[in-house]
Amino acid sequence: MARNATNKLLQKAKKSKSDEFYTQLSDIESELQHYKSYFQDKVVFCNCDDPQTSNFFNYFASNFKELGLKKLIAACYREQVRDLFSTEEDENGFFFEYTGTEREKSKPSSTDIVYFKGDGDFRSAESIELLKKSDIVVTNPPFSLFREYVAQLVKYNKKFLIIGNINAITYKEIFKLIKENKAWLGINLGRGISGFIVPEHYELYGTETRVDSSGNRIVSPNNCLWLTNLDTLKRHEDIALTKRYFGNENEYPKYDNYDGINVNKTQDIPLDHKGVMGVPITFLHKFNPDQFEIIKFRKGNDEKDLAVNGKCPYFRILIKNKRVQTLIQKERNRQVTKALRNVGVSAKQVVYASK
Repeated sequence: MARNATNKLLQKAKKSKSDEFYTQLSDIESELQHYKSYFQDKVVFCNCDDPQTSNFFNYFASNFKELGLKKLIAACYREQVRDLFSTEEDENGFFFEYTGTEREKSKPSSTDIVYFKGDGDFRSAESIELLKKSDIVVTNPPFSLFREYVAQLVKYNKKFLIIGNINAITYKEIFKLIKENKAWLGINLGRGISGFIVPEHYELYGTETRVDSSGNRIVSPNNCLWLTNLDTLKRHEDIALTKRYFGNENEYPKYDNYDGINVNKTQDIPLDHKGVMGVPITFLHKFNPDQFEIIKFRKGNDEKDLAVNGKCPYFRILIKNKRVQTLIQKERNRQVTKALRNVGVSAKQVVYASK
């Protein structure tokens, strides 16, 4: 494929600012199962979602009581044509508030929704007022406006769980949040997100496209992720390190323009290197902030791309192992113990000598 083909489709959407990629319920369920404890007595805002069709709204309305939600709000954008030659009337955006009472419908009709005075854009004053009243934002925002969208969530200090393109982590604004431990990657990414529903007017490129049993047209770009500031236990799992730097220095060349070594795969991060290491951006999916510190992204001391022997590897994240000093001390103690016992020193004396 197909990845190039579906990337072409995403880029086409970005240029046209249409961004009409709708998340499948199965992908929402797969990710949200890891965050259920966060929603008790909270107001959830899906501010890029038509409550009549959105699978985000469908998920939260269906699981309203199980999650213990206080309120669910979904708001929908409608483009307003400002053209002297247009014969169509402007259509306002709208929203729907659901509180889970028996008299309410979990699937609103056109008579249940409330219309904005404007288009319902997430940046509009009307949408921002709803945002202020919410606790957690969960949605699939426009990829073409991702930086601006996340900046708004940060400005209003909101918890969030949103879908974006993997390339978003290379944006300086997004990477800064990750570096400062204000945002991180969710559980699923890449092929862990099975695909998006697209409307009839989108071309289906490549082989990783299909029409499902309900007639939905699905595109699977395999290059998306969840970005969040909701913590999970998985985020604090250590990356198992088995490789060593000392004795294998030739496998870890130094950068031309930074005092650090290059590591081509996350699984090859050495457990005994106390300096800076450059790792692939895929490292972020396994990043444990208790185990590693993020130093910098992509650039050397000269603010040019990191290079090894004049060549630039694909984007690298510069990191340090927070625990390597402890590991090195343990290794030294092990060696001292072994040496002392080899010359007949008793176990009690070994313990005393290693203190």
